[in-house]
Amino acid sequence: MFRFADPTWLLLLLIIPMLIYWYERRHRRLQSSLRYSNLDIIKQAPRSPLKKFRHSLFVLRMLALTTLIIAMARPQAGSKSREVITEGIDIMLCMDVSTSMLAEDFQPHNRLEVSKVVAQDFIKSRANDRLGLVVFAGQSFTQCPLTLDYGILLKFMEQIQCGMVEDGTAIGNALANCVNRLRDSKAKSKVVILLTDGQNNRGEIDP
Repeated sequence: MFRFADPTWLLLLLIIPMLIYWYERRHRRLQSSLRYSNLDIIKQAPRSPLKKFRHSLFVLRMLALTTLIIAMARPQAGSKSREVITEGIDIMLCMDVSTSMLAEDFQPHNRLEVSKVVAQDFIKSRANDRLGLVVFAGQSFTQCPLTLDYGILLKFMEQIQCGMVEDGTAIGNALANCVNRLRDSKAKSKVVILLTDGQNNRGEIDP
């Protein structure tokens, strides 16, 4: 975004056309005031090589004045940021990627593909809520921490596939991972959404 910090100075640019008008009138008066009694004198007089540059000094002065006025207006380029305070919910999505999620109950799609579509639609429907993602099978890990950048979260969601971690269904460990991610959250509401098709059969923590 481009803007001027002190745009009032730009009003001085109105002087430029006035000065150009004054210069042209002055030049014409000087030309019309020249009178010669003998035209042969004009023809014989050598032409100065600087004649064609006689207006250059005035042009340079106008350019310098224009540049000075614009500089006084303090042009600024860049993005303008502002702080927005919102009260949202912190939500951790907890997704099962065990091999049982490959079952094609929703042909032609399997359970994992359907779960991803449901989760993606949910993400797109949120506003001002921080969302995170934990995936699990026999073990769990954080695929994406809490964020307001839904675009990057959706990209992480697309990368999910079965076989990312050791097989099994450690629901307790996955939920504990989500709780740890929410522990330091200052949001008034904290939610864990579990997407799984099985019962807990791995891990040290009972859900």
